[in-house]
Amino acid sequence: MTKKYNRVITVIATIAIQLCLGTAYVWSIFQNGIAETLFKGDNAAASLAYSFMLGTLTVGSTLGGKLQQKIETKYVVMIGGLILASGFFLASFVTAAAPWLLWITYGIMGGVGMGFSYSTTIACAQKWYPDKKGLISGVIVSSLGFSGVVFTPIIEALMKAFGGPGVGEFQTFRVLSLIFLVICTFGGLCIKTPPKDFLPEGYTPPAPGATNANVDFSPGKMLKTPQFYMLTITFMVASMGGLMMIGFAKPIAVAKGLAATASIGVTVVSVFNAAGRLFWGWASDRLGRKKTLIIILSGTAVFSLLVNLATGYLIYGLIAFIGFFYGGVLGTFPSMTSDMFGSKYAGTNYGLMMVGFGVGAVVSSYVAGYFKNLAANDINLMFPAFVIASVAAAIGIVLLTLVKKPKAAN
Repeated sequence: MTKKYNRVITVIATIAIQLCLGTAYVWSIFQNGIAETLFKGDNAAASLAYSFMLGTLTVGSTLGGKLQQKIETKYVVMIGGLILASGFFLASFVTAAAPWLLWITYGIMGGVGMGFSYSTTIACAQKWYPDKKGLISGVIVSSLGFSGVVFTPIIEALMKAFGGPGVGEFQTFRVLSLIFLVICTFGGLCIKTPPKDFLPEGYTPPAPGATNANVDFSPGKMLKTPQFYMLTITFMVASMGGLMMIGFAKPIAVAKGLAATASIGVTVVSVFNAAGRLFWGWASDRLGRKKTLIIILSGTAVFSLLVNLATGYLIYGLIAFIGFFYGGVLGTFPSMTSDMFGSKYAGTNYGLMMVGFGVGAVVSSYVAGYFKNLAANDINLMFPAFVIASVAAAIGIVLLTLVKKPKAAN
């Protein structure tokens, strides 16, 4: 029965699921309306919903990874889809009387649900493609980044039909909850975990000692290595510039005088986020994970400092570059984790690694929201947020140059 299963089916189902999970990256469509309707114009408070979603993604990834070791991946995915759908459905009833409920429903429930499906599907697909881990990870996470292209016009059409910004967000949450439930359920049913001894035809695994690909660190043993903490901190600082731009692409375009075309910013950052995940995942198979990440962080550090200089439609070009490098971070880190600590516990280990991403999400979104409040319509006053992102990327480069492969676990 296993021999008749085509491993491409898991990849296709995972791509469909990741498209749903990627709706986290279209938050900037909701940002202004939610800030005005629920939080009296407080951008930092509103963006915490987005921060909590990305921050608790790591919690869901860790829990989902542990559960994946006990039950089939498809069941983990379906549980995650139910939690995610429930979070969005409940978010549709939040009012200004208790705006903090959005942090719990859209943010925490949405993030945990996404996490259940995110790292588990990546880990499962990597096991089907041990010969092309970087490429397959890039393909999968690029679909998550591409979600903005698919869902931006859908969400904007729904919001318009339900009354426009400040009104239509809540009914839109309800429709999205149904979409997530259907796709995660049927997609999960199509996913199959490969047998333990599976190897693709024509593939010979590296000899023991030649690489850490054959060394499996349990989560407990991984947590005892300094490499885990160095990479987790690197993950945190590497993602900050991209997360700031993704969360505020549309408001930044509006403040730059491009209100009529501001949604292009969301589409642009989504397209290049997706392209970056695919391209850098492929590149990391050839250049190596560390060298690829250093290039990515160098680009992030430079382009984050150019936000104030971009005028007119050039801001879309800058958004594209920042999204492209940010996508590379997410496209490379899953493979970096399995290279360092093995594939057996990849789902749980990557979930733990994403603690850094989660902290970076909360910090970067709040910092960006704080400076956006100060900036109002003078977007130049938001510049310090991107200076912080640039310095963070530089810190990541230093850490990457110091990290070495861990010795085999005893």
